[in-house]
Amino acid sequence: MEPIIGAAAKQGGADLVKNATTASFMADVIDASHDAAVIVDFWAPWCGPCRQLGPVLEKAVREANGAVRMVKLNIDENPEIAQQMRIQSIPAVYAFKDGRPVDGFVGAVPESQVKQFVKRLGGNGASRSPVQEALEMAKETFAAGDAASAAAIWNQVLQHEPENVEALAGLARCAAERKDFARARQLLDRVPTAQANHAEVAAARAALELAEAGAKAAGATAELRARLERDPKDHAARFDLAAALFAAGEREPAIDELLEIVKRDRAWNEEAARKQLVKFFEAMGPTDPLTLSARRRLSSLLFS
Repeated sequence: MEPIIGAAAKQGGADLVKNATTASFMADVIDASHDAAVIVDFWAPWCGPCRQLGPVLEKAVREANGAVRMVKLNIDENPEIAQQMRIQSIPAVYAFKDGRPVDGFVGAVPESQVKQFVKRLGGNGASRSPVQEALEMAKETFAAGDAASAAAIWNQVLQHEPENVEALAGLARCAAERKDFARARQLLDRVPTAQANHAEVAAARAALELAEAGAKAAGATAELRARLERDPKDHAARFDLAAALFAAGEREPAIDELLEIVKRDRAWNEEAARKQLVKFFEAMGPTDPLTLSARRRLSSLLFS
């Protein structure tokens, strides 16, 4: 598959952050600031806080996707500009607009403050980064039924951001769909602990659990239907049939079976049917039309 991030990321990423020298300062900062705000990061290799702040600042600039630019100036190699601006401690960050400094701060401030700083300069994140656009494309492609192409896009995202939660979750869903359950779990295990409850991760985990349950029941569909014909109150058979149907892509019939259990005996097996429906909703996503209609049907049964 043709790379869909690389060229755009270079256009909207690498050119946004550059190293400057005393000789290039006029062109890179003063002149360039007439087109967009330019953030200057005064730093030195021996400065620990500089090494902490630099990546955070770069990330915020790249996420602004062209609304602001960034220039890094090593004061050990280029002391003249720092002296002219009377910089006494680093890291020191100044923003230039229309050829003059308009804002700034000193020290390694938290990421939230860095984002606010960039936002004040016009980097409000209204335009999406190439990675964000790729994630949206992958999601739409997967929803359209082309899991292979979606996986290719998510893999490209991981080449740029190895811990991107949405890409990991998306690839886990692809693996679950092709019944590679071990691979799906490996991908979900790579999700950072702090992001374990991310909505996309929860959806992927639900999809994996449903796919595993469906795989177990898949070969017994005919038998399960026969059991229900003999005894419509065989909730266990209906529950397993719903799992098999959902795994096979027959989402609405699967939902119908679970709603039938709720209608007949909502407390059965500690409300297993309702809990399974919630898992369906997680896997399908909160805005899926089938999720919305099924939630309404479930509510009408529970509160009737």
